[in-house]
Amino acid sequence: MDIEKRFELIKRNTEEIITEEELKEVLEKKKPGVYCGYEPSGPMHLGHFVTITKLMDFEKAGFKVKVLLADIHAFLNRKGSEKEIEKEVENWRKTVKAIGLNAEIVLGSSFQFNKDYQLDVMRLAQASTINRGLRSMQEIARDVEHATISQLLYPIMQAADIKHLGCDVAEGGMEQRKVHMIAKDMKEILKHDFVAVHTPLITSFKGPGEKMSKSIPGSGLSVTDSQEEIRKTIKNAYCPEKIIQNNPILQVSKLIIFPHLKKMKIGRDRKFGGDIELESYEKLEKAYLLGLHPLDLKNSVAEHLEKIISPIRKNWK
Repeated sequence: MDIEKRFELIKRNTEEIITEEELKEVLEKKKPGVYCGYEPSGPMHLGHFVTITKLMDFEKAGFKVKVLLADIHAFLNRKGSEKEIEKEVENWRKTVKAIGLNAEIVLGSSFQFNKDYQLDVMRLAQASTINRGLRSMQEIARDVEHATISQLLYPIMQAADIKHLGCDVAEGGMEQRKVHMIAKDMKEILKHDFVAVHTPLITSFKGPGEKMSKSIPGSGLSVTDSQEEIRKTIKNAYCPEKIIQNNPILQVSKLIIFPHLKKMKIGRDRKFGGDIELESYEKLEKAYLLGLHPLDLKNSVAEHLEKIISPIRKNWK
């Protein structure tokens, strides 16, 4: 695969790349590296699966992929006790393996107590204001209105992670943008630069105004949910007729279903036009604007999600 095709594969379904020119330079390397970090707190949900899907694109594009299971970050961000997080780490290891991503799984605690790492964190802390640290955590922290000092360590540690994992690219959802920009702005202190690749956030199934969250009933789905739970959640999801913007059912179709299955079959009664098979998200969007019924779309999305999730659920157990 030539550089241009690899670039387009990485770029698809991304919100932004900082910067595209730098990414093209990285693609000149023999074996570039990319990482994405996850707090092991609760099952992987569809929002996480968007970034995992993008890591699969990176793998196809010839990157060495690292998945950081950020146990120390989760602890600092008040996502559970040490024992609870340790248990979740093992669940996440099994989930990543079940998905089939050929990634090196790295535990944050395996390197974040090293002297050189901690010195980099201290240098970054000297150069960062408290206000910027708070702003960077607005979409990440639990109860940011009552943020603790531990949560202020989070963004500067994440900046240090990129260097100490030796990666050319840091990938994440748009909620990671402010943290990544701290690391970009502090590249002279870190003596390490990188490309930031950001994927879109899926709207809550309950409707616009919130991103998807499995901690809110009806807002999202995890990759270990049952077929019945998938159907129930999708059936009740926000999906207004002929509305594209902030439509989570269409977002799931674009960011998860088409990248994994390449096409969608939508079953319909013959009196409504019969079954249709769509080979691209653009064709799905056009069909929806022309009057494809939301319930027909929801039934198809539930069916296709089950195809993607069932092998993960089976292997995870």
